[in-house]
Amino acid sequence: MLIRAPALLCAVRPHGEHGAIVRLMTAEHGLVAAYVAGAKGREMRPVLIPGNRVEAEVRARSASQLPSARIELVESRGAWLGEPLASAGIGWATSLTAATLPEGHPYPALYAALGALLDAICHAPSARGWARALAGYEILLLREVGYGTAGAPPPDEEWTNLLERLDRQGKAIGNRLLADHRRDVMGLRAILLDRLKRIPG
Repeated sequence: MLIRAPALLCAVRPHGEHGAIVRLMTAEHGLVAAYVAGAKGREMRPVLIPGNRVEAEVRARSASQLPSARIELVESRGAWLGEPLASAGIGWATSLTAATLPEGHPYPALYAALGALLDAICHAPSARGWARALAGYEILLLREVGYGTAGAPPPDEEWTNLLERLDRQGKAIGNRLLADHRRDVMGLRAILLDRLKRIPG
């Protein structure tokens, strides 16, 4: 197997003394897991940040072998990790994607929507500018994996109604998609929602 593609880095888990297993979201190949050597080194640490846009080359000698990956940074989200709301939004969106999608199934609409959501989180003037995009991404993900037919939130939806929508969606995501990962991944969402609710209505 050989894949060369733009990708969004969704998860990084240390593996062994020097490496990491990453999960990359691509347009044509969906979610791809691979081993990155030297992940703890000075050069790779700023590259392996969830949310980063990268160019990936993924190789495997056999179907039973975990692929290895070489990754080059295209766009970093590192500058936003110090901002509590942006960091929570990036962490939730990437963790949700990594934990719920099956590997090797293309979801081009989700890839495009995740990229747009991450851009909005990093460049909108405030969380009010990207919370609706987050709600829309969750709706799309639920629909793409076979749960629900809800449409995108209306552009003129009031802030309090949008927060209520996010609460309802959180229950659906926790019960339907994250039953096996609920404590770890939904904890990130709880932090995000708590911070969003502190914004005055």
